[in-house]
Amino acid sequence: MTFVLENLPLVLAGLYLLLEICAIVAALEALFYARTSQGAIAWTLFLIMFPILGLPVYLIFGGRKFSGYVNARQAGSKPLHKMAQEIKKRLPTSALATFQPNENPHTALSALARMPFVAKNDSRLLINGEATFKAIFTAIESAQEYILIQFFIIKDDALGAELQQRLLNKVHEGIRVYFLYDAVGSHALPSSYIQKLADAGVEVVAFRGSSRGKGHPFRINFRNHRKIVVIDGHTAYVGGLNVGNEYLGKSEKPHLRPWRDTHVELCGPAALCVQLVFLEDWYWMTNQIPLLKLDPTFSKTANQRVLVLPSGPADKLDTCSLLFVDLIHSAHQRIWIVSPYFVPDDAIVSALQVAALRGIDVRIMLPEEPDHMLVYLARFSYLEETIPFGIKVYSYRAGFLHQKVVLVDDEIAGIGTANLDNRSFRLNFEITLLFADKTFVNEVHEMLLNDFANCRQMGIEEIRQRPFWFKLATKIARLFSPIL
Repeated sequence: MTFVLENLPLVLAGLYLLLEICAIVAALEALFYARTSQGAIAWTLFLIMFPILGLPVYLIFGGRKFSGYVNARQAGSKPLHKMAQEIKKRLPTSALATFQPNENPHTALSALARMPFVAKNDSRLLINGEATFKAIFTAIESAQEYILIQFFIIKDDALGAELQQRLLNKVHEGIRVYFLYDAVGSHALPSSYIQKLADAGVEVVAFRGSSRGKGHPFRINFRNHRKIVVIDGHTAYVGGLNVGNEYLGKSEKPHLRPWRDTHVELCGPAALCVQLVFLEDWYWMTNQIPLLKLDPTFSKTANQRVLVLPSGPADKLDTCSLLFVDLIHSAHQRIWIVSPYFVPDDAIVSALQVAALRGIDVRIMLPEEPDHMLVYLARFSYLEETIPFGIKVYSYRAGFLHQKVVLVDDEIAGIGTANLDNRSFRLNFEITLLFADKTFVNEVHEMLLNDFANCRQMGIEEIRQRPFWFKLATKIARLFSPIL
């Protein structure tokens, strides 16, 4: 002990040297495998300059791809691919969406989705929490065979308790229930909530980014941000709402009330495509594929063309980022994007700038109030690259804005879970429904016009007139944007 104390400076110096070497090795990994060049620079500087803090942060939040999921996807691709082919086989020719010569067939989006646009669907906009959960709970009550439930955040509050009880009631009726939640997003969910469901016979699984496959066991950066409900393979619900009282506008924080969000009810063969997305996540965690319905149900009253586009860090390409780039470049009159977060990458910024220079009506709608301060600060640094080029940025003032919606001309409307930020582009598993239906697109257009009426247009002065410390904070926040 005396020897150690006498040589403590040397011991500490040796430990620091070892830590620095490990940090350099991690920096080299980031340099070779980071998702973006900005991310590589941010990680390299952070690791080498601050190894004591940087190394543990990198072990948790670093990494380029979700390697374990990729391996699981490859292992499960055969049965899942067979299931997808079986669904296509059961679709009549009339259910495969066709496009007129003057329409954009959006071939790239179909290639990214690995599924085509499917016709004979009927969809309904669900604006805000009351309408959304009323529809979901009604659908749960109507289930005859099975229910698939997947949310990023589930809370054990009044809304969470109601969902739990409704699922318990259905299990007691003999209905199969598959319940998937993200372990990070739902970290506050007590084990008693899950245990009660499991004891009743609900198949409950927590989605974890580090539980299978090779790689760093501590990483929690990859999260499943999808919100999916599927009833008997014929009806699906997708959108921005999680399960918690705040999503009903009952947050304890005044600046998060009321809560503005959008979900969509999808009835028809495209619901089976949503089901496939759920099954891929379920297989990752369980190595099992439940026996579910594969026969499509067709709408008798509508013929909406819908594309179900999942995205995530297991994709070979940055699917989510490419989705936005393609939609922006395809616009002829307008591209409106609504997101609670605005931390785009260079490709998105460039696409928006070019669209505005082409004379396109480019609008970005963001919340007035923040729920994540670092992301909120980072967005201000992008105003200098958007507003001066004719991109109109609006701040929503009638509560907290959380919906994820995109509108392209009178041709395409997108509703899903993806935000306009790096986390959605490269770190989160997301899902977006794209509607090539003029009636539905018009409904989304009218909805957004009402939202814009509750906005103020932001100006470049909001940065230029801010004090130096605020400008510095936005620049620092932006440095961390590739790893947020």
